[in-house]
Amino acid sequence: MPDEALINSMQMAGLLEEPAEANFSILTGGVASEIWKVETSKKSYCVKRALSKLNVEAEWYAPIERNSFEVAWCRFVEKNLPGSAPHIFYHDEKNMLCCMEFLDPIHYSLWKNELRDGRGDPSQAKNVGQKLGRIHALSSDNKSIQSEFPRQDIFYAIRLEPYLEATASKHPHLREVLFSLSKRTSNTRPVMIHGDTSPKNIMIGPNGPVFIDAECACMGDPAFDLAFCLKHFLLKCLWIPRESEKFLNCFEVMAQSYLSEVSWEHPDAVEARTASLLPGLFLGRIDGKSPIEYITKESEKNKVRRCATEFLLRPSNRLKDIINYWKKELNH
Repeated sequence: MPDEALINSMQMAGLLEEPAEANFSILTGGVASEIWKVETSKKSYCVKRALSKLNVEAEWYAPIERNSFEVAWCRFVEKNLPGSAPHIFYHDEKNMLCCMEFLDPIHYSLWKNELRDGRGDPSQAKNVGQKLGRIHALSSDNKSIQSEFPRQDIFYAIRLEPYLEATASKHPHLREVLFSLSKRTSNTRPVMIHGDTSPKNIMIGPNGPVFIDAECACMGDPAFDLAFCLKHFLLKCLWIPRESEKFLNCFEVMAQSYLSEVSWEHPDAVEARTASLLPGLFLGRIDGKSPIEYITKESEKNKVRRCATEFLLRPSNRLKDIINYWKKELNH
């Protein structure tokens, strides 16, 4: 049963009359928030509250105000690309929680599960890349949306420090390049980014992809969103080796469709930053604060380490070079 603060917020939003008449179930899978599914006689929805300490083994804290930025991101996307983000019913700024649309799994499938089951569909990858690019383009040179995201400390606490800087503690010879990537990414802010474009945060629905869990949203480097998603196709090659060709095809299709939407700067510049950042994020899923759960063999981890180290020390401007190297590593 949710606590009093959550119950009060739902009642203030007009979404709940008598708690005894509703069904509450805790939703699992995330590490940064407490999420409840609420079912009443009128509708089903989710209540989400940010946690100050994330549910991981490492000591990992983040400001709970990120809940407000998720709401701002969802509202902007829903207004400009309807159906691409959950509808927000209510936001409780005092308790940093929000009530949002529940995406029924009957109609929406988690992209991570699609990939896990070997369904690396290039048309889905194309749609995700295209829609992500459009969101970025819509937010570029937009002063009103820039004012919604005045802070960078949350993105630093949840993304740059745990994925890049913390990884340097296990790879001292890469410290300079990892911290340099962190600084560059922090200082590059042409568009509104999602900040957690993992397949676990993308639902595939009847009208295309829907992006969820935008707690890391801020004005930032679009290359981060692209690299953060693309690295998962490389990791999936180790999870389901028989589908590697499909995953690498998805990587290329998504990158191409995304870059075709870039209008705020030259696409080659975005690709170059993506290609230099991706190896750091790739390595961060092995030796950072949030290691990927499905890569457990040391031999597989070493494949990631070798590939990431190669491109951190000798960066390329082209994503194709990373794909080609990774293919050789997979066959090693």
